[in-house]
Amino acid sequence: MITIKTKKEIEIIRQNGKIVAKTLDLLCRSALPGVSTNSLDIIAAKFICDNGAIPSSLGYNGFPKSICVSINEEIVHGIASGRRLEEGQIVTFDVCLKKDGLHADAAVTVPVGNVSEKAKKLIDVCNESLNMGMKEAIVGNRFSHISFAVYRYVKSQGHRVIRDYGGHGIGKELHEDPFIPNYHCKCKKLGPVIQNGMVFAIEPMICIGKRFVKVLDDKWTVVTKDNSLSAHCEHTIAIIDGKPEILTKL
Repeated sequence: MITIKTKKEIEIIRQNGKIVAKTLDLLCRSALPGVSTNSLDIIAAKFICDNGAIPSSLGYNGFPKSICVSINEEIVHGIASGRRLEEGQIVTFDVCLKKDGLHADAAVTVPVGNVSEKAKKLIDVCNESLNMGMKEAIVGNRFSHISFAVYRYVKSQGHRVIRDYGGHGIGKELHEDPFIPNYHCKCKKLGPVIQNGMVFAIEPMICIGKRFVKVLDDKWTVVTKDNSLSAHCEHTIAIIDGKPEILTKL
């Protein structure tokens, strides 16, 4: 069931979203060659807690860290460790937190130092596909309009969307209805109608190679089967006065 949030709930998520955005900004500025992913997790956890929030990821179905850190072919749910970032890699940070009973969630993929042109393009395509999806998040459209917009743009740029994971509603729970896929539906008119007061995360995950995935032995880290580069970005948005407002931005 899709829940409609009150103005008070949206304001709380908006304030939480600012903490998410500031955490991501801190992580992006810290994503330098030689830095361990564990140290990045510690930096994020401290910042989140210093702002009176708690990391939603920590302990979620047994997840062991405060944020997700995914490198290169790792699409989502990467676990921080002693592994150090290297020049030329791309890294995704996925940050979700809870404060005053409500969650906010966002993700971004960034380069580590100088990266290849194909890596730069992948990141740009992912970010623009998110923008395309958000443009469709208006009252009267259906969630499948968002899915179609993301899919169409990514395909036009020669990349593929990951079909196994996608966006979601968010609020009192980290993952609420509806699930928002990033691929073309058989009929873009299908799916629930978007209404004022809805809050949800749009979450493109794309790759350069084939779209098929596998989960590593840690039971969390999802990678492309062909080890091709992948990118992931996400914003939590609210539908206000018929239009989307990004809640997870500075």
